[in-house]
Amino acid sequence: MFFEYPKLLYLLFLLIPFIALYIYREIKGITPYIGFFSVLPFKKSHGRLKRYLRHIPYVFRLIMVAFLIIALARPRSSSDFERIDTEGIDLFFVIDVSTSMLARDFNPDRISAAKDIAIEFIAQRPRDRMGIVLFAGESFTQCPLTTDRATLINLMKDVETGLIEDGTAIGNGLATAIARLKDSQGKSKVIILLTDGVNNRGEISPLMAADLAKTYGVRIYAIGVGAMGMAPFPVMTPFGVQIQQVPVEIDEPLLQQIAQETGGKYFRATDNTKMLEIYGEINQMETSRTTVDSFPIYKELFMDYAIIALFALLGELLFRYLILRRLP
Repeated sequence: MFFEYPKLLYLLFLLIPFIALYIYREIKGITPYIGFFSVLPFKKSHGRLKRYLRHIPYVFRLIMVAFLIIALARPRSSSDFERIDTEGIDLFFVIDVSTSMLARDFNPDRISAAKDIAIEFIAQRPRDRMGIVLFAGESFTQCPLTTDRATLINLMKDVETGLIEDGTAIGNGLATAIARLKDSQGKSKVIILLTDGVNNRGEISPLMAADLAKTYGVRIYAIGVGAMGMAPFPVMTPFGVQIQQVPVEIDEPLLQQIAQETGGKYFRATDNTKMLEIYGEINQMETSRTTVDSFPIYKELFMDYAIIALFALLGELLFRYLILRRLP
């Protein structure tokens, strides 16, 4: 327990002169009295007992003043600070939203499968700070680092193709995420890169972005999204949308080099099940212990002391006017 205004407790010293004055008056006999012509009305009374009980109202008054002073000093209590070990990292999803992500070698397509499995991954890591960067011909931050799971999941659901100019600027996407992570205080900084193509746009090359990631201690896990060989892709024709087989082009040597240089790993996801397994493997690899101070919850105690002061006041009135029957 501690007091918010401890200096008010010095007022308790004022009780000392009041107690001394009361004792002095009792010793000197400086008390009011009433004269009676006869003592017959008091012969059957318990005079000696009441003589001692007459001090109780003053005791109640001192108790009332003391506890009021304590209540004004605002006593509070709290549990001790605890240090809680938790596991968590700062992580960015860097997701390719070029039109090639509409290929249907995943169910229902690449972009939808990537979102659904990423959302499941998010739900499994409640202590991590996560964010989202999207890229195609350019890149932008869909969601900065946050622990707000509801907001993160809703923004992940909003990810779709056609949001920005088409193309595949892998370097720009990585650089945007690295810029968000470089000042992070997290002990572990991670990027999960999902792409299904070959870098063909952007001012920053993927290898330059990998060097930046290495400089700032960011690990990159690269996932090449797409089936081997050919993949079904919706194509607009004069007869409407038709599914045609198109070749899958993923620059796997580049993605492997990016992952290797930053201490990460490269994966190839050929279907929903494989992508789910990849996220499961990353989930197991990426854990780092951090220490967090929990905040104490304060409990106000002044009301308890104020109630005691109130009962002391009632006790004084009860003794003074009902039991002792003192005249005004």
